[in-house]
Amino acid sequence: MKLSILIPCFNERETIAKVLSRVEACDYHPKEIIVIDDCSTDGTREFLAKRAAVASERILFHERNQGKGAALRTGIAAATGDVVIVQDADLEYDPSEIPRVIEPIVAGRADVVYGSRFTGSEAHRVLYFWHRVGNGVLTLLSNALTDLNLTDVETGYKAFRADILKGLRIEESRFGFEPEITAKIAKLPNLKIYEVVSYFGRTYAEGKKIGWKDGVRALYCVIKYNIFR
Repeated sequence: MKLSILIPCFNERETIAKVLSRVEACDYHPKEIIVIDDCSTDGTREFLAKRAAVASERILFHERNQGKGAALRTGIAAATGDVVIVQDADLEYDPSEIPRVIEPIVAGRADVVYGSRFTGSEAHRVLYFWHRVGNGVLTLLSNALTDLNLTDVETGYKAFRADILKGLRIEESRFGFEPEITAKIAKLPNLKIYEVVSYFGRTYAEGKKIGWKDGVRALYCVIKYNIFR
């Protein structure tokens, strides 16, 4: 099965070279790597534009900043793989985990896999208490409305059978993508959903971007896409 790795990217000059190197080294073949630069202003865009051509990579550019969800819409439309996974460009998720995340799909046991930051025994970095509380509230509400038992609805690692993902209409252009996609896959009949993975978070000083406004929007999206759609 061919794998499409989507890397939405905005102002990640410090990590983009490392993430591309590690994704290229990921022990899975065949694969394609699709980077979507969301109009970066910190030199990321220039780095990608000058990057030497790599056969497995495609680099797409937005002419204005639109958000993670919009970048993923672009990447999903361009993907040609049988399995699609989202790999954030900030290295909070280690690309060496990709084969483990997608294994349940490749093996035919799952249709969707979420890379939870809060399940399993693997090491993970300890960071913000109130982020964890907020994530727990969002996940609890999402689970109550979807009747799923996920531990981490906001995880950045999500993998899908490509035919399922391409059949969904993604409306949210920013971080609202996460609760929206969960609500929409929950409404599809007979999907098998798994969770797996570890997590290496970063601080705001290190470039973390999601904030309280995104949390409010995520709450709105949980309600909107579960109750009013």
